[in-house]
Amino acid sequence: MTGTRGVIVIGVGSEFRADDGAGPAVLGVLADVLPVGVTLEYSDGEATNLLEAWTDAATAIVIDAVAGGPAEPGTLHRLEVTPDSDSVAARADSGTSSHDLGLGSAVALAMALGRMPGQLIVHGIQGVDFSHGVALSPAVAARIGDLAAAVLADIQAASKPRSSSG
Repeated sequence: MTGTRGVIVIGVGSEFRADDGAGPAVLGVLADVLPVGVTLEYSDGEATNLLEAWTDAATAIVIDAVAGGPAEPGTLHRLEVTPDSDSVAARADSGTSSHDLGLGSAVALAMALGRMPGQLIVHGIQGVDFSHGVALSPAVAARIGDLAAAVLADIQAASKPRSSSG
């Protein structure tokens, strides 16, 4: 599917649940440095909200905190989801997201309904604290700038005109 809306960056999470606020924190960093035509959107991570947000986007970049797994807090993750990939959809409810029926379910639903964006990139940061509170853990807070830079690099790559081959 070729998107008609350009690039959308979706920050997933709640700034009231410690490290779960990483997605919104990155949106705050990016707000003043975005190229023209890039849309920022906050999401609670619910599958149908994500699906609505990225439908018709040429490129969707999702930023979320990652819960569980062996990685050290603050570790950055990047995954490009392709239409023939089941890497995220297969982990829909495996505990890798801090949201019930979130990203993995949204990908599975979008694939089934033909509503995937032209390109879907997921940036995650390994969280450690998902309790109530507005402060990110030190490990996550220290990497927000790096995560924003990684997302900005993907935005710039996606915003470049693509040459057509003949």
